[in-house]
Amino acid sequence: MSADRSGTASLPLPPGQSGLPWIGETISFIADPDFATKRRQKYGAIFRTHIIGRPTVVMSGAAANKFILSTHFDKFSWRDGWPDNFKELLGASLFLQEGAEHQRNRRLLMPAFHGKALVNYVETMTEITDLYLTKWEQIGDLTWFPELKNLTFEIASILLIGSEPGAETTELSRLFTELTNGLFTIPVKWSYTTYGRALVARDKILNHIDRVVLERQQTPTQDALGLLVQSQDEAGNQLSIAELKVQALLLLFAGHETTTSLVASLCLALAQHPEVLAQARAEQVQIGVDRPITIDSLKQMTYLDRVLREVERMYPPIGGGFRGVVEEFEFNGYRVPKGWQVLYRIPEAHFDAAVYPQPESFDPDRPIDKGSDYNFVTYGGGSRICIGMAFAQMELKIIAAMLLRRNSWELLPNQNLTLDPIPTLHPRDGLKVKFQKL
Repeated sequence: MSADRSGTASLPLPPGQSGLPWIGETISFIADPDFATKRRQKYGAIFRTHIIGRPTVVMSGAAANKFILSTHFDKFSWRDGWPDNFKELLGASLFLQEGAEHQRNRRLLMPAFHGKALVNYVETMTEITDLYLTKWEQIGDLTWFPELKNLTFEIASILLIGSEPGAETTELSRLFTELTNGLFTIPVKWSYTTYGRALVARDKILNHIDRVVLERQQTPTQDALGLLVQSQDEAGNQLSIAELKVQALLLLFAGHETTTSLVASLCLALAQHPEVLAQARAEQVQIGVDRPITIDSLKQMTYLDRVLREVERMYPPIGGGFRGVVEEFEFNGYRVPKGWQVLYRIPEAHFDAAVYPQPESFDPDRPIDKGSDYNFVTYGGGSRICIGMAFAQMELKIIAAMLLRRNSWELLPNQNLTLDPIPTLHPRDGLKVKFQKL
């Protein structure tokens, strides 16, 4: 499928168009959620465009995912693929690191998201979720998405950097909303612009993290940041304060943004499919609604596993990922030059009717395809699959189980349930529900 430079020189560029001078098709890309779908229908699994200031090739399908994420991984750069907004707002964290630096820091971060650490997180996740369920029961009619975001952020901030619940966490959550709003906007740094406010929010968050890092160095703790402060690589080296700060910033961003999207999509899907909700609730009754949630009881929730897998398939929080092209390559008979960027697309693989019959139907009972992991890439794939996947999936499962055990929710009328993709997939009107205790 690929060839060296001499073998690709005569190949054509992928079909497509560049759009307007300088801005290309950026406006259409941001404004039209079906931008990639329409062009795939017209051009096929690979096409070219010009977005976010660069010539870009969009590739979709399991074969494209495998090519970019695994077999031809060395032809792409994470750091060069992301817009400057991400680099400036999130810093030189694991997200943008490559090669030996990335491998070393991933190893240092890994213990905070696997094994014993996950076991230690269960009780805190359940306690925080319980407080929010009680709060929502008292409110009754509510706009759920911002509340879900507060929940997942509180879980992330307490477990990952040891924040105190209450006013401190509420303010951090507000600051993160400001920061996130700057990721997909024009980077004008005036104080009154969206991007200017995002930079101010970033600095305030980093100042908070700086204080917490110093506290962890003096008094070790078992939250993720505490484990990071104590971590050492094979040579005995530890992360510097500057490295700890940007990694902690990434942990907070990645630890709640996409999880909020998945929880909201789950709640929407269950409200729209009462038969699935009833079966998932029956499983909880069989396990025992009064039994504490533990690592062992989570393993017994096999139907809920299938429900969550279907949510992850149908409602991936992000539509794909950018990579910079560091070496010219060939794909499907087309040449992609060095210096361009590629965007791999998630939905096309997840809605491939050859793999998932009737892909538009929400069906937890559908056979799970084992032929290729690259038909399912909600969390990425290959050696850089999301490091927090187990953390996120456990959190999602705990929240789902607790909701099924004690609450009902009904979609309120006169709301727009269209799912907007930016910054992550979310209901346009915020998911308005009538929330009650069973």
